[in-house]
Amino acid sequence: MRFPSSLLIVVICTTFVQICMCSEANRIQSLPGQPQVGFQQHAGYITVDEYQQRALFYYLVETETEPASKPLLLWFNGGPGCSSVGVGAFQEHGPFRPSNGGSLIRNHYSWNNEANVLYVESPAGVGFSYSANTSFYKNVNDTITAQDNLMFLHNWFVEYPQYKGRDFYISGESYAGHYVPQLAQLILLSGSNFNLKGIAIGNPLVEFERDINSQALFLWSHGLISDDTYKLTEATCNMSQMWREDILFYPNITATCTRIENLIGNETSNDYDNYDVLVDICLSNGDSQVLARNQPLKVNSRRLSSLQSSQENPQPASQNIDPCVGIKTYEYLNRKEVQEALHAKLNGVGNWTTCTSVASYDFTNLFIPTIHVVGYLVRSGIRVLVYSGDQDSVIPFMATRSDVHDLAKAMGLNTTSPYRAWYMDKQVAGWTQVYNNILTYATIRGGSHMAPWSSPGRSLALIKAFLAGKPLPEA
Repeated sequence: MRFPSSLLIVVICTTFVQICMCSEANRIQSLPGQPQVGFQQHAGYITVDEYQQRALFYYLVETETEPASKPLLLWFNGGPGCSSVGVGAFQEHGPFRPSNGGSLIRNHYSWNNEANVLYVESPAGVGFSYSANTSFYKNVNDTITAQDNLMFLHNWFVEYPQYKGRDFYISGESYAGHYVPQLAQLILLSGSNFNLKGIAIGNPLVEFERDINSQALFLWSHGLISDDTYKLTEATCNMSQMWREDILFYPNITATCTRIENLIGNETSNDYDNYDVLVDICLSNGDSQVLARNQPLKVNSRRLSSLQSSQENPQPASQNIDPCVGIKTYEYLNRKEVQEALHAKLNGVGNWTTCTSVASYDFTNLFIPTIHVVGYLVRSGIRVLVYSGDQDSVIPFMATRSDVHDLAKAMGLNTTSPYRAWYMDKQVAGWTQVYNNILTYATIRGGSHMAPWSSPGRSLALIKAFLAGKPLPEA
């Protein structure tokens, strides 16, 4: 997405708000129920619009060893409108995960093993982020989100000057396939001096038609739908048409698409997770309105939810997977003492939610490709990692792999590392291909849409290699 020059001038020339120069004021002494650790945590607010009193909430987790020498990694979850703190930090690759009884357990595959990780709830209206002028929530879009994220960074680096000039990376998943490259592009176009080195996007939405239309192929190839339903979907009403119907309410395709969507729903059943077709679901005995893990990219009647604890639905310890971690996170972040420890507050909402219940995002932005923005970054010398958990049916790996391959071909990039398996602990961890030593595609074997949740060790190995600028390990 390109941004009007007038908007760039506003971003560059807006006077920074007066914010606390002492980051110690936002240091977290300890989170309720957390084990003892040797690293620092910070959390608080950065104002991005002083006039409208709009502020974004952040959670910073420093590395346990030599934080001053480690890079800064910014993380966004997608949605659009879902919490990077509630999903990325507490369910995927943060240092802790909520457990039974309101306690926190260590995540030994936390990404703060390799970087100082900054989680931001964006745009305003997501999680603890807010706008005092509630008219802002009526039509949030990609342009506004990118501008606010840039302003956040400008003001955050003023409050944390020790990170200015540090190697800086931006990462995220799902709809962050819009957030991340758009912010990176705006940083370059605005001349912001942030020492941006690279971006990493997982299971990203970058090319709506291809990414969404690959869903039927994935479901069929994994045995979730029949031959007849797959052929009918491809010939009559493809998956992107169904999504457009849900978002734009096209009356001329409603009956046909609804019939096919019902067929798909009947064959797949409600008892699987379309974000990970291999994982067991979190069974529900109660309120079906509470989200289990993460808000889908679109509202979906087959979305699953639960109140049941992982003790009632056990998983092998070796998998390190708790299918009910979402509800535990919801309960944890809604505790008053947790919010006080995080220096967080609820503004205009009754509860913290995984995905926004107040902001209305312009969902037509989903249809706008961002793969060309990724190309702009590559041409500008920014390293790019695109990865896929290969058990995600929402944005399937075969679509993302083709997105990257076609981009490389259109840009005239050469394959510098042919398609091959990469390894962790002598096991195949996924497959990868590298173009011009600057654009990397990789799969995470057994990974979900939220790959660091379902494949924490392999996800950490992937991001470790990327931050170090090294190829993924061979056998």
